[in-house]
Amino acid sequence: MSERDQSAVEPAGATWPAQPLAFQARHTLFTALIEAGRQHGRLGAGQIEDMRPGHYSYRDLIKISLALGRLTCKLTQAGEHVGVFMPNMVSTLGLVFGLSAFRRIPCLLNYTAGPELIQSACETARIRTVLTSRAFLAKANLTEVAGALKGVELVYLEDLRPRFNLIDKLWLMGFALWWPKRATPKGDPEAPAVVLFTSGTEGRPKGVVLAHRAILANIAQVRQAFPFSPEDRFLNALPIFHSFGLTAGALLPLMAGCRLLLYTSPLHYKTIVELIRRDRSTVLLGTSTFLNQYARCAEPGDLQSLRYVIAGAEKLAEPVRQCWREKFGIDIYEGYGATEMAPVLSVNVPGANRPGSVGRLLPGVEARVLPVPGIARGGELHVRGPNIMSGYYRPEAPAVLEPPRSAAGEGWHDTGDVVELDAEGYVTIVGRLKRFAKVAGEMVCLEMTEAIARAASAEARHAALNVPDPARGEAIILFTTDSDLTREQLAAAARGLGYPELAVPRQIEVVDDLPVLGSGKIDYLRLRHAKLPH
Repeated sequence: MSERDQSAVEPAGATWPAQPLAFQARHTLFTALIEAGRQHGRLGAGQIEDMRPGHYSYRDLIKISLALGRLTCKLTQAGEHVGVFMPNMVSTLGLVFGLSAFRRIPCLLNYTAGPELIQSACETARIRTVLTSRAFLAKANLTEVAGALKGVELVYLEDLRPRFNLIDKLWLMGFALWWPKRATPKGDPEAPAVVLFTSGTEGRPKGVVLAHRAILANIAQVRQAFPFSPEDRFLNALPIFHSFGLTAGALLPLMAGCRLLLYTSPLHYKTIVELIRRDRSTVLLGTSTFLNQYARCAEPGDLQSLRYVIAGAEKLAEPVRQCWREKFGIDIYEGYGATEMAPVLSVNVPGANRPGSVGRLLPGVEARVLPVPGIARGGELHVRGPNIMSGYYRPEAPAVLEPPRSAAGEGWHDTGDVVELDAEGYVTIVGRLKRFAKVAGEMVCLEMTEAIARAASAEARHAALNVPDPARGEAIILFTTDSDLTREQLAAAARGLGYPELAVPRQIEVVDDLPVLGSGKIDYLRLRHAKLPH
């Protein structure tokens, strides 16, 4: 590994427009929303909408945030961690803005994670109050899951409306809506804005504490990479309990003056295609898995309004990239991030889109690539920047903030990903360090095995796991939805890609489907527990 790879890499300032990142240093999420409304027109109709009838302006969203913030003050204490168990709706964003404006800390719970992990998240952040909706729980079949949570009080939004009394209404309409900054406590950009939770694929979820500064810095960084304008129309179906869906899918378009349409699930493929065509969306965010399904459901003319299709959260499969290019004439811009970095770290952009990479590091992001014994290509990526988290809440130390630290030093985050970083600053993901198998003494990336499977069977879904093997140390099992896939086909695909034979799985298991997380990633922990002996 070169000396450059092992040393700190300067922020990629020379490759991006030289613009200050000072906005986040003086704003909270709520004051940034107020500023966005001032810049782009508080009364502009249709700034944001969800699946309920009606459109909302900046003024409407500020009003909802103030009202919900005032109501939750009656139920919670300043500094309290408050669970938010809600889908992609305007009222959910109102809760995020409103809670943080009144110095409560919204903790966005992953309602797709299952009762055990949701309970663990509540305990890790010491959540005592969870805000939700009866209508949402009923429609999503989550009433029993929410009701089974222990040690928390469920508060339904439907029950809060009667508690907004005459004094509250006079406060809102006669004072707060006109002077929202004076109506709320002075905020601290370094205070926690939200707590998000890791996916739990490698154990119980950790709480990731993101300050206002981190989220707003990341929005400023992404806006330097992409020239979004008020003419753009975002469609966001990625759940906002996921950092990609929250920062890039919901908060960024609001701060940039773009139109935003929130949809409740990325799994309704045909509906999302219809919404893109109806709304003439120009920006779509998604995972490789979701983008593949949208492409399969769409006709060539359905997606012609899209200017930017941005992929993240999992590696973009090459067949998906090719399908979008050939069927729709659209280039996908692949990016990369981590919840701990609020989340975007790098992204390909128009005019500098290098397929196979995840683009260049965003301005202000520093990186160290440290060598890993047994892995020849690349090294483990450590990062820091203005978008870094305040720290973790770990299950073994609930609500105790553990500041970021890694082998690179204090204030650095270890991504756990093995990457290559070239002289031009492009990042290429080799694989996740915890997803390597030691086969016959060699470190083999399980994502390489999955790439081989995709090359041999592009339409099916595949996931690789490592298991102990007395003769070879570890062996690789491939789970696939292709009942006709053979080792001979995989070996031929590996040769075609130039991959080593050790990456060809020893065993193939056919499954009806693969479990996925709400973000679209494969749920390897659930797959392992369901399919492998313990």
